[in-house]
Amino acid sequence: MGKGGGCVPSKKKPPPVADDAPAPTPPPISPPDNAHARKPDAPAQVAREAASSSSSLPGGARLKVFVVFYSMYGHVEGLAKRLKKGVDGVEGVEGVLYRVPETLPIEVLNQMRAPPKDDAIPEITAAELTAADGVLFGFPTRYGSMAAQMKAFFDSTGHLWKEQKLAGKPAGFFVSTGTQGGGQETTAWTAITQLVHHGMLFVPVGYTFGPGMFKMDDIRGGTPYGAGVFAGDGTREPSETEMALAEHQGKYMAIVVKKLAQS
Repeated sequence: MGKGGGCVPSKKKPPPVADDAPAPTPPPISPPDNAHARKPDAPAQVAREAASSSSSLPGGARLKVFVVFYSMYGHVEGLAKRLKKGVDGVEGVEGVLYRVPETLPIEVLNQMRAPPKDDAIPEITAAELTAADGVLFGFPTRYGSMAAQMKAFFDSTGHLWKEQKLAGKPAGFFVSTGTQGGGQETTAWTAITQLVHHGMLFVPVGYTFGPGMFKMDDIRGGTPYGAGVFAGDGTREPSETEMALAEHQGKYMAIVVKKLAQS
């Protein structure tokens, strides 16, 4: 409406839609000619793509997808391990787990009742990112964006940004939030800026998980941006659907990384 109320509403304006009208559910991704003929098993389709891309890499090279995460109470770490399983399921690609350095003193962590870190998973330095063929970054949310520990790690990559050492590397996200409205999408969305400045290629999981993305019969995290888990008050364990989506995302990323390497 223009200033002063000078605009006259159109008489052809359609009637308003009720706020509680159900939004149409998009069909699972499949070829246009049979989009409504059947419900495709998208994870199986990804598995077939993995098999079809199983040709040897140049020189017998083995690609590496780094799964780099920060986890305070273990929820993101659980997703990270399932993501690695998915990556490892693609021939010629290996998932490597890394955690980013902690920034809180041990006294604060003890007061927050955070469990000890798994010493079997090493901390990563910014320089080590250059050895990855692809990266999956995982972190809990803090008011709709990544936790400070992960942001501190990204802030330490300035020398890589200056020389664009990470440009062209595919990357994705997975997250943990406390509640359903806690930022499953915005946490990943606001993190994309980190990839943009590095010239990295954002690889969302989209709706490639198929029917599992449309289920409404249980509470689950995960969005088209990437896998996710609801932590609740910290005691809720990830559901099998959440973990299955994480494994699917790992496999999906591995296929993308492999196709890029073969092209």
